[in-house]
Amino acid sequence: MTIQLDTDLGSVNISEGVVAVIAGSAAMECYGLVGMASRKQLKDGIAELLGRENLTRGVEVRREQDALHIDLYIIVSYGTKISEVAHNIQQKVKYVLNDVAGLSVEQVNIFVQDVRVLS
Repeated sequence: MTIQLDTDLGSVNISEGVVAVIAGSAAMECYGLVGMASRKQLKDGIAELLGRENLTRGVEVRREQDALHIDLYIIVSYGTKISEVAHNIQQKVKYVLNDVAGLSVEQVNIFVQDVRVLS
Protein backbone atom coordinates (compact mmCIF):
# COMPACT_ATOMS: atom_id res chain seq x y z
CA MET A 1 0.00 0.00 0.00
CA THR A 2 1.37 3.40 -0.92
CA ILE A 3 0.72 6.95 0.15
CA GLN A 4 0.16 9.35 -2.73
CA LEU A 5 1.13 13.02 -2.56
CA ASP A 6 -0.13 15.25 -5.35
CA THR A 7 1.98 18.28 -6.23
CA ASP A 8 1.97 20.87 -9.00
CA LEU A 9 4.54 18.85 -10.91
CA GLY A 10 2.83 15.47 -10.57
CA SER A 11 2.29 12.81 -7.96
CA VAL A 12 4.69 11.06 -5.59
CA ASN A 13 4.01 7.58 -4.23
CA ILE A 14 5.65 6.66 -0.93
CA SER A 15 5.40 3.11 0.37
CA GLU A 16 4.40 2.56 3.98
CA GLY A 17 7.69 0.71 4.49
CA VAL A 18 9.61 3.88 3.68
CA VAL A 19 7.48 5.86 6.13
CA ALA A 20 8.18 3.19 8.78
CA VAL A 21 11.95 3.40 8.20
CA ILE A 22 11.93 7.20 8.42
CA ALA A 23 9.84 7.10 11.62
CA GLY A 24 12.04 4.40 13.18
CA SER A 25 15.26 6.23 12.30
CA ALA A 26 13.92 9.48 13.75
CA ALA A 27 12.92 7.71 16.95
CA MET A 28 16.35 6.08 17.32
CA GLU A 29 17.95 9.54 17.53
CA CYS A 30 16.08 10.34 20.74
CA TYR A 31 17.74 10.12 24.14
CA GLY A 32 16.55 7.33 26.42
CA LEU A 33 15.54 4.95 23.65
CA VAL A 34 17.40 1.64 23.68
CA GLY A 35 15.75 0.36 20.53
CA MET A 36 12.63 -0.75 18.77
CA ALA A 37 10.69 -3.79 19.96
CA SER A 38 8.97 -6.32 17.79
CA ARG A 39 5.23 -5.66 17.84
CA LYS A 40 4.41 -9.31 17.20
CA GLN A 41 6.77 -11.31 19.41
CA LEU A 42 6.46 -10.88 23.14
CA LYS A 43 7.95 -14.02 24.67
CA ASP A 44 7.50 -14.66 28.39
CA GLY A 45 6.98 -10.95 29.00
CA ILE A 46 10.36 -10.06 27.47
CA ALA A 47 10.41 -7.86 24.38
CA GLU A 48 12.81 -8.67 21.57
CA LEU A 49 15.27 -5.84 20.89
CA LEU A 50 15.53 -5.18 17.16
CA GLY A 51 18.64 -3.98 15.36
CA ARG A 52 18.78 -1.06 12.94
CA GLU A 53 18.11 -3.35 10.00
CA ASN A 54 14.69 -4.30 11.43
CA LEU A 55 13.29 -0.88 12.28
CA THR A 56 10.11 -1.49 10.32
CA ARG A 57 9.10 -4.39 12.56
CA GLY A 58 8.72 -1.97 15.49
CA VAL A 59 6.67 0.57 13.53
CA GLU A 60 3.10 0.30 12.32
CA VAL A 61 1.77 2.81 9.80
CA ARG A 62 -1.98 3.27 9.46
CA ARG A 63 -3.72 5.62 7.08
CA GLU A 64 -7.07 7.07 8.09
CA GLN A 65 -8.56 9.45 5.53
CA ASP A 66 -5.84 12.01 4.72
CA ALA A 67 -3.78 11.65 7.89
CA LEU A 68 -1.30 9.09 9.13
CA HIS A 69 -1.29 7.29 12.46
CA ILE A 70 2.09 5.91 13.50
CA ASP A 71 2.45 3.26 16.23
CA LEU A 72 5.95 2.79 17.68
CA TYR A 73 6.84 -0.18 19.89
CA ILE A 74 9.91 0.79 21.90
CA ILE A 75 12.31 -0.25 24.64
CA VAL A 76 13.50 2.54 26.94
CA SER A 77 16.58 2.88 29.10
CA TYR A 78 16.29 2.34 32.85
CA GLY A 79 16.56 5.58 34.82
CA THR A 80 14.95 7.81 32.22
CA LYS A 81 11.55 9.39 32.62
CA ILE A 82 9.36 7.28 30.33
CA SER A 83 6.78 9.98 29.68
CA GLU A 84 9.50 12.44 28.66
CA VAL A 85 11.19 9.94 26.33
CA ALA A 86 7.82 9.11 24.74
CA HIS A 87 6.96 12.80 24.29
CA ASN A 88 10.34 13.53 22.68
CA ILE A 89 9.91 10.61 20.28
CA GLN A 90 6.41 11.77 19.34
CA GLN A 91 7.63 15.28 18.57
CA LYS A 92 10.70 14.12 16.63
CA VAL A 93 8.82 11.57 14.49
CA LYS A 94 6.02 14.00 13.67
CA TYR A 95 8.51 16.75 12.76
CA VAL A 96 10.72 14.51 10.60
CA LEU A 97 7.81 12.96 8.67
CA ASN A 98 6.34 16.39 8.04
CA ASP A 99 9.68 17.98 7.15
CA VAL A 100 11.34 15.17 5.16
CA ALA A 101 8.39 13.53 3.44
CA GLY A 102 5.74 16.27 3.61
CA LEU A 103 3.26 13.91 5.24
CA SER A 104 0.43 14.97 7.52
CA VAL A 105 0.83 12.95 10.73
CA GLU A 106 -2.16 13.12 13.03
CA GLN A 107 -1.04 10.74 15.80
CA VAL A 108 2.18 9.14 16.98
CA ASN A 109 1.31 6.43 19.51
CA ILE A 110 4.07 5.03 21.73
CA PHE A 111 3.89 1.54 23.23
CA VAL A 112 6.65 0.91 25.77
CA GLN A 113 7.34 -2.82 25.62
CA ASP A 114 10.28 -3.06 28.02
CA VAL A 115 12.80 -1.19 30.15
CA ARG A 116 16.46 -2.20 29.86
CA VAL A 117 19.41 -1.55 32.13
CA LEU A 118 22.41 -0.47 30.10
CA SER A 119 25.76 -1.56 31.41
